[in-house]
Amino acid sequence: MEQTERPTRATAIWALIVTSVAGFMAALDNLVVTTALPSIRKDLGGGLSDLEWTVSAYTLTFAVLLMFGAALGDRFGRRRMFAIGLGVFTAASAGAALAPGMAELIAARAVQGVGAAMLLPLTLTLLSAAVPAERRGTAFGIWGAVNGLAVATGPLIGGTLTEHFSWQWIFWLNVPIGLLLLPLALLRLNESRGPNPRLDLPGTALASAGLFGIVYGLVRSQPDGWTSAPVLTGLIAGPLVLAAFVWYELRAANPMLPMRLFRSRAFSTINVASLLMFVGMFGSIFLLSQFLQGVQGYSPVEAGVRMLPWTGMPMIVAPLAGFVSDRIGGRPVVAVGLALQAIGLALFALAAATHVSYATLIPALVVSGTGMALYFAPSSNLVMSSVRPEEQGIASGANNAMREVGGSLGVAVLSSVFSGWGGYGSAQAFVDGLTPALWVGAGAVAVAAVVVGLPARFGGRSGRLPSRLPVAEFARAGGSE
Repeated sequence: MEQTERPTRATAIWALIVTSVAGFMAALDNLVVTTALPSIRKDLGGGLSDLEWTVSAYTLTFAVLLMFGAALGDRFGRRRMFAIGLGVFTAASAGAALAPGMAELIAARAVQGVGAAMLLPLTLTLLSAAVPAERRGTAFGIWGAVNGLAVATGPLIGGTLTEHFSWQWIFWLNVPIGLLLLPLALLRLNESRGPNPRLDLPGTALASAGLFGIVYGLVRSQPDGWTSAPVLTGLIAGPLVLAAFVWYELRAANPMLPMRLFRSRAFSTINVASLLMFVGMFGSIFLLSQFLQGVQGYSPVEAGVRMLPWTGMPMIVAPLAGFVSDRIGGRPVVAVGLALQAIGLALFALAAATHVSYATLIPALVVSGTGMALYFAPSSNLVMSSVRPEEQGIASGANNAMREVGGSLGVAVLSSVFSGWGGYGSAQAFVDGLTPALWVGAGAVAVAAVVVGLPARFGGRSGRLPSRLPVAEFARAGGSE
């Protein structure tokens, strides 16, 4: 990786600010629209499928183009492509706010996903280049806290803006932030590039088509049914195309995703853990938000406020987790975080009832928030430290793609379990479906904790994520053999 400027303390601080805020915007749009859907339908009309696509259009383009966005940064300059992605995301946000109808809103949401896919994987690469190796755990901890907070507070922010202003403000909010970040990114971030001078267009097409098929099948499984032709086609063809992608990448001269990265235990394990973590967490938040509103009777804002013991924990715990991971390594911190997240979801499953008091839910909220924070902080450092410096962009894109696919899978699978055991017919029916769905989510995260916590060699030869070492030294030690 070549850099045009030498990193300084000021550069590191500005990089942390710019990348954290930009990542917050991109992550927030995963969930911010959910609580605004009734108002959007009242204002713009449209059927249930139209409302679903206002969420799915963003998720699909975001997930399938993440690795391509990272590859563009490696080829044309990470700061440059980050700025372009930020500009696209900001302009699309304004387009969504101004949309006169559902078709225009869905199109703007899809373009938002394109911009987010260009900027999000490059946030970690730019941050890694600007921060010394011995401080990356702390920096990634702050980045993880901000991004984790965005995922968890999306319904609260969306509900607040919709209830007190209008649904358009969930999109207008991005515009001044994007316009402020754009000049800061161009003036305060250092430029860097990857080593490959050519884009892997066939690999990009195969990866995007395969991920599109899988994600499309997952997000449409509930409205269309698991056995519908479009869903079955996506879920069958998607993995086959991804298999073709792997076959092609093993033989490509300049692969978009070098398959040798998966020979690193650290890289392979954290990607599996990330997918399982988002299966459990994302799917559970989707249902718990509805539980607080539909069963407990809270408004969107009231439900979001009562989630603060969960959503607020990352701001407190994640920086500390990053600091600790710099001292003892990232693997044990991630394993403990995943275990706590699984325990928190299990506590929710045990406590769920039609007339449960809020005080009864607080332990589950606090444990879940602590676990989420402990996971987010060191996991980013683990991904970046498990590959060579010039491969960090594509590694970040691959990991974020796994998270997005895991989130879509979590919503689809947990919703399917919910529908099989209960439904929306009554408060008791909702709880009857919620409880087994939460146990499935807890089980997925528990498996991730076991995978990460196994005493097998993880990353370097010492069995510990050596986040205190420079990335290049870690690679030489065996992290990306």
